[in-house]
Amino acid sequence: MINDIKKTAEDKMKKSVEALRTEFSKIRTGRAHAGILDHVKVDYYGSLMAINQVANITVLDAHALGVQAWEKGMSAKIEKAIRDSDLGLNPASMGDLVRVPIPPMTEERRKDMVKIVRGESEGAKVAVRNIRRDAIAHLKDLLKEKEISEDDERRAQDDIQKLTDKFIAEMEKVLAEKEKDLMAV
Repeated sequence: MINDIKKTAEDKMKKSVEALRTEFSKIRTGRAHAGILDHVKVDYYGSLMAINQVANITVLDAHALGVQAWEKGMSAKIEKAIRDSDLGLNPASMGDLVRVPIPPMTEERRKDMVKIVRGESEGAKVAVRNIRRDAIAHLKDLLKEKEISEDDERRAQDDIQKLTDKFIAEMEKVLAEKEKDLMAV
């Protein structure tokens, strides 16, 4: 039972770190990469689809992406979806290809991005701490029902705290890498 609680907590904490990495991959650093457009949704015959489900996204160069629609007539909708997204990008159609220039980031914008990244990181740490709290609550319930001893409960709490510390340290490392990446000119 204790091992199940620890394993569940560890799995959830790993997912929190992965979710943080995914969020960080969406935050742009001034260089073009296809992941920037991952959360852009396009109107595809009345339903919203992820852009990568209706088009190929390629990196044309360090400061531009190319979006090639799989169907003729979708280019205008793709261009509109990118323009309307919260990314601040201004795409331009070139026949069937939608060219998406990635503007260089200003110093002020870089600092704003660092604040956003720190906020995301703090939210992920709170999620890990909540997982710890829930796991410890399960342990206390088992102790109350006399299914485990106080010593077992104490050891398990220490193990869960060690897991929490490990994953928060990993999040700090991911945050430091992203901040360094954002501030690099």
